[in-house]
Amino acid sequence: MATEDNQINTGEKPLHNKYDKGYKFLLSSKRVFLELIKSFVNYEWAEQIDENKIEKIDKSFILPDFDEKEADIVYKLKIENKEVIFYVLLELQSTVDFQMPYRLLLYMVEIWRSMLKDLPKAETERKDFRLPAIIPIVLYNGENNWTASMNFRNTLNGQEIFKQQVLDFEYILVDVNRYSEEELMGLSNLIGAVFLIDQKADIEKLKQRLQKLIDVLKKLSPEEFLLFKTWLKRVIVRGLPEEEKRELSEVIEESEEVDEMIYNLERALQEEFRKREIIGMEKGIEKGIEKGIEKGIEKGMLEAKLEIARKLLNKGRNVKEIMEITGLPEEEILRLQAN
Repeated sequence: MATEDNQINTGEKPLHNKYDKGYKFLLSSKRVFLELIKSFVNYEWAEQIDENKIEKIDKSFILPDFDEKEADIVYKLKIENKEVIFYVLLELQSTVDFQMPYRLLLYMVEIWRSMLKDLPKAETERKDFRLPAIIPIVLYNGENNWTASMNFRNTLNGQEIFKQQVLDFEYILVDVNRYSEEELMGLSNLIGAVFLIDQKADIEKLKQRLQKLIDVLKKLSPEEFLLFKTWLKRVIVRGLPEEEKRELSEVIEESEEVDEMIYNLERALQEEFRKREIIGMEKGIEKGIEKGIEKGIEKGMLEAKLEIARKLLNKGRNVKEIMEITGLPEEEILRLQAN
């Protein structure tokens, strides 16, 4: 990306989660970050944020135990001349972490510790020195409902006794899959389009959503459209074999216009869908043949055992002996004997 705004700090540890890569890249744009806040955070102060007063902090505060599972974005900005920190944790896993308030607390403390370490001692020892408020936000795109506590205090045993004497804060949850198509389309912006594409869907549903988004995508600036293409290229190919990943990536990369990209992408997705159908049919036929052979063998073996049992009965052998020789159940042998 040409603008400094949209570059990811190359000194940071590489991410392993493909969702994190896509979203971290996307939210590294101040404009997209602000769009996220103004679209999904329903507080009056959200409207007071000025893009020109936002500064991205190129540092991650993820704990070592989670550095392959999640990512974060940190922004410093001023509201009413007060410096605050926005900490966005990209919790893009399939399961809900019930220790989220505790983990957020650790990250927030680490941010404050890092800031204090970098400030002159004379400044931090002033009577009027204040640490910046940190606003924690969790971006979650799992299928399951988010059921973790939204307040830190609720995770503490005995908090109802001590109330104001125990630490508390509440984080903001942005739950990608809980927004309806109407809500996201109504936003008519980049982050709404991204959330809609990210919601779980089969190939046919994905094609329908892309068609619906044509008008929205046409309204994006060239910079925003490039951001969308980069995010789409990283996320839409998830779970595909390497060859298909490469083909879809090229389709997205080489498209310069919205209509061209949607048309070419639909054709590529349709071809992928057709390939999967053929593979599925071939596997089904193969499985059917194998099952038929297996059943045929079982039937042949059963008939052979029954024939042996008949001959042994004709020779006067008792039921117990025939059971031991053939492995047939007693009921089957008695049925033959009765006939």
